[in-house]
Amino acid sequence: MPTLYLYNSLTREKSAFEPLHPGHVGMYVCGPTVYNDVHLGNCRSFISFDVIFRTLRYLGYKVRYVRNITDVGHLLDDGEDRIAKGARLEQLEPMEVVQKYTNSFLEMMRIFNVSPPSIEPRATQHIIEQIEMVAAILENGYAYEINGSVYFDTVRFAREKGVYGQLSGRVIEDLLQETRDLKKQDEKRHPADFAIWMKAEPEHIMRWNSPWGEGFPGWHLECSAMSTKYLGHTFDIHGGGADLKFPHHENEIAQNYGACGCAPAKYWVHGNMLLLNGKKMSKSDGNTISPYELFSGESPFISRGYSPMTVRFFMLQAHYRSTLDITDEALQAADKGYRRLMEAWKNIQRLPAPAGKQESDLDREILGQLDLAVEELCDDFNTPKALARLFEVTPRINALHGGQIPPDQILPSTLVRLRETMSALLFDVFGLAEEDQGTASATVNALMDLILDLRGRARASKDWPTADRIRDGLKEAGIVVKDGPEGSSWSAS
Repeated sequence: MPTLYLYNSLTREKSAFEPLHPGHVGMYVCGPTVYNDVHLGNCRSFISFDVIFRTLRYLGYKVRYVRNITDVGHLLDDGEDRIAKGARLEQLEPMEVVQKYTNSFLEMMRIFNVSPPSIEPRATQHIIEQIEMVAAILENGYAYEINGSVYFDTVRFAREKGVYGQLSGRVIEDLLQETRDLKKQDEKRHPADFAIWMKAEPEHIMRWNSPWGEGFPGWHLECSAMSTKYLGHTFDIHGGGADLKFPHHENEIAQNYGACGCAPAKYWVHGNMLLLNGKKMSKSDGNTISPYELFSGESPFISRGYSPMTVRFFMLQAHYRSTLDITDEALQAADKGYRRLMEAWKNIQRLPAPAGKQESDLDREILGQLDLAVEELCDDFNTPKALARLFEVTPRINALHGGQIPPDQILPSTLVRLRETMSALLFDVFGLAEEDQGTASATVNALMDLILDLRGRARASKDWPTADRIRDGLKEAGIVVKDGPEGSSWSAS
């Protein structure tokens, strides 16, 4: 196998990957805050890290992949916890909200064929570890307690350690001025200090006992506590979206130094954002599309629905560190590309027995492109270039299948290598799946469950126009929805 080269957001350099322990990789990726349905941009991020996870395993590493669930401590600008707000608006218990949207997230990951992580911890299941970390930071002098809340002393940390701002690449003076003024945090010594434990006001419904009184942990703290618990004080790869560099990841680094005296990760890996028709996706501007709308075609931005594997293939066509622009034209091209590769894979299975006696130019061409595909993948997980190498092989596969190239032009060993490498890259690394009749049927069933759930929510909130639009759109697609006392069902007309 070629050497893996990995870009490190901390050093801003690409270098040969050297894990802390030979043959083993510890990887932590910031997971979702489960207070709403999963955003398509998050889907891209988790697909990107899924490919990284799969590539590392393909290269022979034993990987412990930890992806957390944020279910407490992520505050809105007014100081209210996102989960608590969701519980209040939906008239549910907070853990009902958590379970509801965790289930929705995991189902979407299954639809996109994203591998489950090795460990998927929740913040509320690790309150003890977070309290212990707060105590360690206090003991080491990098935090202070005021009125039941504990704040990280960012100014002292920046002065003494000199690493604050390295990841985000910002000037320390700017970092110390750039902070959110959250409600009830005006007691901080400096605006740049951030809460690692917050006192729970009487109306706050998510609260735990601590040495400083009843409260709840800060958002940044959970990742420091859980990554340390499962991967040690320092591990190999920490990942997330580029939007998490500051303040989340910058504050994680500070917390780990404050509690453990060292940086949490050797390599920092960040994925870039999705655009929609060249613009940043925004609900307030109406420039947004959900995974459900992408599958069903119920969006003014696309002409029809696209299958989950087409969407996954589309996301692989840009490097994870590059922005990716969703357009109807790009999705149509991705659909054709995905089907072309899957057809080539089927043709590989139907190739006549090779009759070559000695290595030919065709053998060398095919084997060379397969080697280059793996090399491209090892160049910081460059999926678009790796896919391009497979597309170079596709015409040769089709010509062998169609008889335009005779069987005596290829060695049996070349066909074995072609089958093994194409299978490994398409399915084990890229995470694609053949959407044959069985797979398509299962996918349709899963998608219809999601669509009917969306319609059920619209009806429950008396959003009749949306409910009717979904029903009428399905009818135009040949699907009849029937509403009954036990819920809604569907059938093909």
